[in-house]
Amino acid sequence: MTEINTLAQSVPDIASVTASQLLAYISVALLLQAFACVVFAMWRRTVPACAPQSAAYEDVVPAVNGAWSDWRDFRVVRREFEDAAQTQCSFHLQAVDGVPLTPFQPGQYLTFSLKLPGGVAGTPSGVRTITRCYSLSDRPAAAGYRITIKRALAPADRPELPSGQSSSFFHDHVHEGDVLQVKAPSGHFFIDPDATVPAVFIAGGIGITPMMSMLRWCTEEQPGRLVHLYYGVRSSNVHAFKLVLEELAAAHAAFKLNAVYSSPTAADVLGHDYQHSGHIDLALLRRTLPHGRHQFYVCGTPPMMRSLIPALREWGVQPDDIHFEAFGPASVRPTGLVSNEPALVTSASVAVRFSRSGRTLAWDAQDDNLLDFAERHGLPVESGCRSGRCGACQTRLLSGIVTYADKPDLDIPKGHCLLCVGKPQSALVLDA
Repeated sequence: MTEINTLAQSVPDIASVTASQLLAYISVALLLQAFACVVFAMWRRTVPACAPQSAAYEDVVPAVNGAWSDWRDFRVVRREFEDAAQTQCSFHLQAVDGVPLTPFQPGQYLTFSLKLPGGVAGTPSGVRTITRCYSLSDRPAAAGYRITIKRALAPADRPELPSGQSSSFFHDHVHEGDVLQVKAPSGHFFIDPDATVPAVFIAGGIGITPMMSMLRWCTEEQPGRLVHLYYGVRSSNVHAFKLVLEELAAAHAAFKLNAVYSSPTAADVLGHDYQHSGHIDLALLRRTLPHGRHQFYVCGTPPMMRSLIPALREWGVQPDDIHFEAFGPASVRPTGLVSNEPALVTSASVAVRFSRSGRTLAWDAQDDNLLDFAERHGLPVESGCRSGRCGACQTRLLSGIVTYADKPDLDIPKGHCLLCVGKPQSALVLDA
């Protein structure tokens, strides 16, 4: 009360204030209010501009969004082979920053930036950077990720071709404790969470990896959902996750396992190691699947994809119930062949100008696409799916014509091209 009375005594009596004094008081108050508004506006304008520059602010983005926009460091904490022949190796990854990982969509993939030894002549570092994508092979978990990579060898009929650069690097050079640069999970190939519709997973070879993610998620989150897995491999020697799949089938009555061996060994027992001989085809599906609607998820080799996807459509499966992911360049046309499509004609040697890099290179038709061509010459290019689906490698086409053996799933904006599935039909100038 003493402080309030003192303050009151210091204020002039209103009755004794003249008109000129009152006007002065009002003017001063208005000036103070205007000054306060200016200061507040400047503060509002300054804070948003400065906040994103703070490393601390950016560091918490993954925890809030569940994703991150650039590369993030992950440490390999364990690696283990998943098949008897040791051709398929799993790498368990944990974020170096320790921030927990929020769930991804089961079936998605990770993108890696890999520094391989043996730089291109003229580059000072002695290393070359390539970008590759690998499907997540386990259900979402906050502690870490798992990918499973098959060593890609030269085809039996083309032994002169080199083995896979990225898969060989992982198998031979990536060990526990190593740190890799990784982008957040992405991709449009993932399971529909509607548990009322049975899911049919069809995998060939290493195509089992996204199916393992979906399957593990289903048995954990939707144990009553009817799930069929058709997994085609040569024999038990390359049957990845064999014991895990058999244990899941024994523990979950709703999970129906169908291993299909094309070349079983003498030790492989039908009905024990595998359920069917031959290859996965429409006849097998019609014979073993119950009637009714199913959602099909297909991932495998180009021959399997080219035969099975059209067969499912001809069987009457609705397009919305067919989900697939192809290895490498897209191998399945969404609507089949188009009769008036021009034949792909690629000159044996054309000039390809990378305007930002300031380099002009001669396309010699040795590469499957412009992305491989750029990487072979030491030009790092952003990429993701490498099959014409994600658009990560989309590049402005400043001049020239780029053609595609198969129409990409992605709608390409005018004046742009997809490097991962495109080849030059004329001299090119690319904004890369």
